[in-house]
Amino acid sequence: MSGPDASLTVSVVICVYTEDRWEDILAAVSSVRAQSRPARETLLVVDHNEALRGRLSREYAESRDVRVLANAGPRGLSAGRNTGIAASRGEVIAFLDDDAVAERDWLRHFAEGYADPRVLAVGGRTEPVWASGRRPAWFPEEFDWVVGCTYRGLPPGRVRVRNVLGGNASFRREAFEAAGGFATGIGRDGDKRPLGCEETELCIRLARARPDAVLLIDDRAVIHHRVPGAREHFGYFRTRTYAEGLSKALVARSVGADKGLESERRYATRVLPAGVVRGLRDAALARPGGAGRAGAIVAGVLTAAGGYLVGTVRARRGGVAFSVAPVEGGARG
Repeated sequence: MSGPDASLTVSVVICVYTEDRWEDILAAVSSVRAQSRPARETLLVVDHNEALRGRLSREYAESRDVRVLANAGPRGLSAGRNTGIAASRGEVIAFLDDDAVAERDWLRHFAEGYADPRVLAVGGRTEPVWASGRRPAWFPEEFDWVVGCTYRGLPPGRVRVRNVLGGNASFRREAFEAAGGFATGIGRDGDKRPLGCEETELCIRLARARPDAVLLIDDRAVIHHRVPGAREHFGYFRTRTYAEGLSKALVARSVGADKGLESERRYATRVLPAGVVRGLRDAALARPGGAGRAGAIVAGVLTAAGGYLVGTVRARRGGVAFSVAPVEGGARG
């Protein structure tokens, strides 16, 4: 694969919703500004919070590289991302969580992936930054997706995948022209139940619209994602795994169980059993947290399965729905 196109322009979208993350937001923007391969622009999309939008507008009033926008759609992360896509001017749109910072070569590694014109999405690796300073002994790496991070079981290097992970991802603009934007009704809505899978649904939809599309993860494109103390507890773990099951049921309803659960089957039948064995082995060797990790994996599987069953029943009854709207493209070049 040849090197990156120096003329490729990249817009970065950061969706924000609360002043409680003020310092995190500033740090996220600073990390984009420090990139070895500069972004064309950074768009801060504010989710129905006028106080925050006003404060950010004042903070970046003199900045030509940062724009502050109001979410033009319904409350939630998906509509915020769609607002950013529509307003952006880059040929590639990258997404960064508002409580994460990107390493200096983050965009450079993304751009390298697009040297192949078939590549329509490139994701990266997300490392947790635990509020307590270290990973809880009971918390299994296989479930780092619970806190929005790359989990054990994903292949290393630059590899082809079914879907990228939304908090550290990029897409060519033509991906949205082909498949539409992020579905509303699946993803997060502020501090409400932590649903997800909106990027999974989009990527599967994209593959259907463009069967020749290539989606990659490059683990050199690294961001560091802050994990607040409240998410280090088992109660959050249980809530998030249950919500994942609900979300997976929605995705399966949209794209079919074959595609919607394709990667999850390998994860559940290979990665997780190996994690349980490792945990039990560590427990037998009197290593800290071994039994807790094994138990958490089993609990996570059961809770996610319960969420999936409930979500499936709700979907069949028509109790939940989501929608996909076309996203108008921004200015090119």
